[in-house]
Parts: sequence; structure tokens; C-alpha cells
Amino acid sequence: MRIHQVPGDPGRYDKKKRVGRGESSGYGRTSGRGNKGAQSRSGSKKRTHFEGGQMPLARLLPKRGFSNKIFRKEFTPVNLKTLEALFESGAEITPETLKEAGIIHNSETRIKILGQGDLTKTFVVKAQAFSKTAKNKIQAKGGKCEVIQC
Repeated sequence: MRIHQVPGDPGRYDKKKRVGRGESSGYGRTSGRGNKGAQSRSGSKKRTHFEGGQMPLARLLPKRGFSNKIFRKEFTPVNLKTLEALFESGAEITPETLKEAGIIHNSETRIKILGQGDLTKTFVVKAQAFSKTAKNKIQAKGGKCEVIQC
């Protein structure tokens, strides 16, 4: 059997609407666009929230509140159990060493050390922020916590 011998599947494909091909086609003269106005012209587009000239809802409602989002400092969290598993005792842990270990993707990101997990090793940790429990656990094992600025 060849492709031209395959029987048709009625209603499977819709014929393409061919506009502007004469009056007898049913889509001649104005090509189904009606008479005059912006929508009858080529290149006519409406904004997605356009409400037909009526005052849009976004402008009608009052603006309220304040967002501090643009000033927010985001931190990448790193737990003590991760440091315990990947580094030897006495290691100096910096954003660069965390990137090399594959914990973070970019050494420019802010890092916060969190206290989940137990420590058995001593570390010198340099990060932008520490939780209280992480700081206490690191210092209890004889390690150091150094806050670095970025």
C-alpha cells in the first residue's frame, strides 16, 4: 500500500480559509473583516487587557501598599550536615570552595549557613550570614565563623 492509496479520513482536516479570492468564495471584498475600523486594517492589534475603550480595571482600582521586594537580599542556604559530609576537618570553607564542591552554582551568590545536622569536625567558615545554631555548633567544635561582605 502506498500513501496515495490510504483512504481519506472525512472531517480530519479543515480546509484553509482562503480570503480575498472573489465574492463567490464567501470571503471576498472585505475578506471576512467587516467594514472599516481598526480591525479591518492590516497590522491591527489590541492589548490583551483592552476593554473596548472603557476604563481598564487595573487603572480603576486604587494602588495600595508597598513592596520591599527590590531591596530584599536573597541567600542560598547551606546546612552543616552538607559541610560535614563534603569537607575534611580543618578545612577553610568559602563560596569558591562551595562552588568547586558543587553545592552552589555561582560563587557570587550570598550564602547563609544553617544549623541542621551535627558536627564532628572543625571548620573555618566564611559566608555572608550564619544562623545562631550554626554559629554555636561551629564554635563549640573549635571552628571559626567569619562574616564576609559582598
